Amino acid sequence: MDLKSNEPFWLLKNGLIATYPSLKSDEKCDVLIIGGGITGSLIAHQMIEDGYETILIDKRELCNGSTSATTSMLQYEIDIPLYELIEKIGEKGAVESYKACSDAIDTIEKLAGKIHSNAGFKRKKSLYFASKKKDVEGLKKEYEARKSAGFEVSWLNTDQIFKKFGFENTYGGILSKQGASIDAFQFAHELFMHNVKKGLKIFDKTEMIDVEYHKGFNMVKIGSGFQIKAKKIIYCIGYESKNLLKENFVNLKSTYAVVSEVDVDKFKNISSTLVWNTDDPYLYMRTTDDGRLLIGGGDVDFYGAGKRDSILNKKEKEILKNLKKIKPDYHFYPDFVWAGTFGETKDGLPYIGEHRKFKNSYFVLGFGGNGITFSITGMEMASKFMKNKKHVLSKYFMFGR
Repeated sequence: MDLKSNEPFWLLKNGLIATYPSLKSDEKCDVLIIGGGITGSLIAHQMIEDGYETILIDKRELCNGSTSATTSMLQYEIDIPLYELIEKIGEKGAVESYKACSDAIDTIEKLAGKIHSNAGFKRKKSLYFASKKKDVEGLKKEYEARKSAGFEVSWLNTDQIFKKFGFENTYGGILSKQGASIDAFQFAHELFMHNVKKGLKIFDKTEMIDVEYHKGFNMVKIGSGFQIKAKKIIYCIGYESKNLLKENFVNLKSTYAVVSEVDVDKFKNISSTLVWNTDDPYLYMRTTDDGRLLIGGGDVDFYGAGKRDSILNKKEKEILKNLKKIKPDYHFYPDFVWAGTFGETKDGLPYIGEHRKFKNSYFVLGFGGNGITFSITGMEMASKFMKNKKHVLSKYFMFGR
């Protein structure tokens, strides 16, 4: 499955940061991680921290799937509003899920400092505004739900949004203190390089073909004919899990993003804020560390890479038309445009845990707009799973829920 298209900004900006060999001999390990994106890098870090002999494989170059196409907006907000999630799964699960994403942002900051990252982690606020009058009632319910749950939020009216951000045609919104951005492509590579020094083995261009299940271990067959004997497998394969798991647990969507030319002065008023709105699909934007505006949206159902890419130009125009509604006098000069694939679950939550058909295995699948923060929660959960301990979110993130 092709997970990106055209010119993903992060891949072109960073180039080939590191490369790794393909598998050329039989191997054995405590933990085999399948998938070399941001999720795989985080889970590998945790496994090395916990003292397990760990191998990671990917059929591509590392981070060349969805990680190269992400917008890297780090939000505690889940795609389903908190008050709606409470109605779906109950207050405890909903609030704990939101808090886990909030805590994950703090964890990323600490981890970036620990490995001396140059991936540009930056603390930001988050503005979630009503794009239509009819959305105000629901957004105020969301404000009250977040405030009641202990999140630092404030309500901004139309005039306050215009004065602070220069946005027109808005109808009020929630300003949250918690948020951040990072170059996830670079950060993942930095995590890999950090942990290779600590014993992590990485093999790219190495594809899993089959798995034989045995008591206490799995034998993984690789396309080149070699095998890896692993006590546990952790699948960090994101949206490609649709090819492995046959049940209908996630709907694949295509999202589109455009990055402007550098214009540092033009975007100063939102340089410390993540922005998104109540449209369906919603519009989202942030600045990059080199002074560009990254804006995305236009989500549609995924019907294959060809169909997705064929409407790239149409979606670019659609996104910029929506930007024009809130910034009528601003002329956007596009520099990069691309499409990526993401997954939408019934409750906006990830799937992290065991699957009955895969023995000695765990899945860490962070779907939706919170893939990175969910993967941080996945680190904690995977660490507990390996020690046969329970996690408070297990029943909310489990398959078959």
